[in-house]
Amino acid sequence: MSTSCPIEYRYAARDFRTAPSTRADTVYVIGGLYGNVDALHEILRMQEAEAKRGTPVALVFNGDHNWFDIDKKIFNKINNLTIQSIAIRGNVEAEIAAGSDAGCGCNYPAYVNAEYVARSNAIMGRLQATAREFPALCAALQALPLIRTLQIGDARIGIVHGDAEMLAGWAFAAERLSPIGKCCSGDDAGAELTPLQTLERYFRDSGVDAFASSHTCLAHARDYTVDCRARLIMNNGAAGLPNFADTHFGLITRISIDPRVPVESLYGITQNGVRFDALPVRYDHAAWLERFLADWPPGSPAHAAYFQRIVAGPAFEVRDALGGSLKMREPQ
Repeated sequence: MSTSCPIEYRYAARDFRTAPSTRADTVYVIGGLYGNVDALHEILRMQEAEAKRGTPVALVFNGDHNWFDIDKKIFNKINNLTIQSIAIRGNVEAEIAAGSDAGCGCNYPAYVNAEYVARSNAIMGRLQATAREFPALCAALQALPLIRTLQIGDARIGIVHGDAEMLAGWAFAAERLSPIGKCCSGDDAGAELTPLQTLERYFRDSGVDAFASSHTCLAHARDYTVDCRARLIMNNGAAGLPNFADTHFGLITRISIDPRVPVESLYGITQNGVRFDALPVRYDHAAWLERFLADWPPGSPAHAAYFQRIVAGPAFEVRDALGGSLKMREPQ
């Protein structure tokens, strides 16, 4: 199943020590927006609400903010905002900017359904046709780094799309961090866990306290202790798609020096003086569904691959997103 990725997709965990870095007090890490402009509108509303309460929030896009946005106006809007924010490339942006023979299907694990991969490549073809109308935006996307870091309080955060060594890596996938059963894209019951020694090496080589990732379909957060210091991997799953069964909201990662637990938090943890939370993105589902069907009607590759998830969510519960000592937020 796995197709080799371009060599440009690879980097080393030690590269985080010299990666572009930004200092911030509070950020939203937005992975997997997937071209859902209604989710973007809700994220901007959330940002504005926090600003009114006295908390400026920086937006951090960690890849795949494009996918369903074949509408030119929406493509232009999403990408103009992204390149004005803190951002890295996801594999979608990498293929938009400089397509490879691997398409969008490189490095998928063997347990991911082959039809899903084929549909992904078909979606990418249509998205690339839209992107060709915006050469300047494509050049800006190509200029985005593959990784970067954030300094938030005393914690250093590695911002990745896939994992600590590859843009399209799966080491931080939910089913690779914890034995959770089935994933939305195939039967992963036999997925091997990423060895603890590998994760410990990632933290030591990179010098980061936490990794914020996306890419691999589902949300998951798990804490560790490495060299007597608390560490964390927090994969937000998708900002623009439902992450849990029978839900219609996306998910982002909020990271802040403010120790207070946000009212909206589904789960989170405080480590090294910094608060990490999974926040729901409660976008206008009806509006988004209408937009999606207008561009991707029945019979299209995106409809075949994603419609069921959009309307009913994946076979995944909030408890499946919790690893290590993380727990759901207690009702207030």
